[in-house]
Amino acid sequence: MQGTVDGFSYGVVTPLVAYLMACLGGALGLRCTTRAMLVAHSWRPAWLALGSAAIGSGIWTMHFVAMMGFSVKETPIHYDKPLTYASLGLAIVMVGVGIFIVGYRGATGTALFTGGTITGLGIASMHYLGMAGLRLNGTLQYDTVMVAASVVIGVVAATSALWAAGQVRGFLWSVGASLVMGLAVSGMHYTGMAALSVHLHGADVTSPGDSPASLLAPMLIGPLAFLCLAAVVVIFDPLMVTGKPDQLRVAHKPGVPADEVTHHPSRRPQLRVSRQQSHHSARTPQNR
Repeated sequence: MQGTVDGFSYGVVTPLVAYLMACLGGALGLRCTTRAMLVAHSWRPAWLALGSAAIGSGIWTMHFVAMMGFSVKETPIHYDKPLTYASLGLAIVMVGVGIFIVGYRGATGTALFTGGTITGLGIASMHYLGMAGLRLNGTLQYDTVMVAASVVIGVVAATSALWAAGQVRGFLWSVGASLVMGLAVSGMHYTGMAALSVHLHGADVTSPGDSPASLLAPMLIGPLAFLCLAAVVVIFDPLMVTGKPDQLRVAHKPGVPADEVTHHPSRRPQLRVSRQQSHHSARTPQNR
């Protein structure tokens, strides 16, 4: 018996909020990645780790906010908490591997392809491991073609976002990139959900149980609090907002375009000219 799947129990509310969560996590993660490319080597791992956790938490929060609107008409839904939290850890770790590759090797060529692929696979893995934590009186089945399409969307979204982070073009550029990334991540999620069908084991005579929103809301408190703290770090760091390089430290950092590093070569010639002029003026009275 096939179950009646509804992914929009609350209408457009859950997709919209989920999209905003994906944008928030993406924006914070991209700004942290950009900042990591502009600081001294000793600080870079901290910024990259913060960016990884921000993107992973944002994607995970987006997924389970969207899942608040998911229901199967014939059976109640529960969630396995260990698997649910494991999907969060997996997202942070795999996104972190991709971000660290780009952070140290630069957002170009092989490093960008490798980092984007790993990050995209991390997004997809989080989604399907989170779905594995779903508990209901039935079996989840997936359409292989749609699953493959969702993975491709995740990889393309991650690669594009990491490329944008490596451009270091300021706050508005990162906002635009995060909006695109949020759209792609949301598209990956709902493409994966479109691949899902539920085969029920039989008529479920148990009580309806709690709503998905009441089950998931307590688990979302921690990641949401972390995203708020990460946002505070971004707001109070001027370089995170402006995206301007630290000229005392940024030289020869991977991922930073050469034209962003201004060495002001004209200063020394001007200084020499001024010295020559002062020296000439000092000797002029003697020549007279």
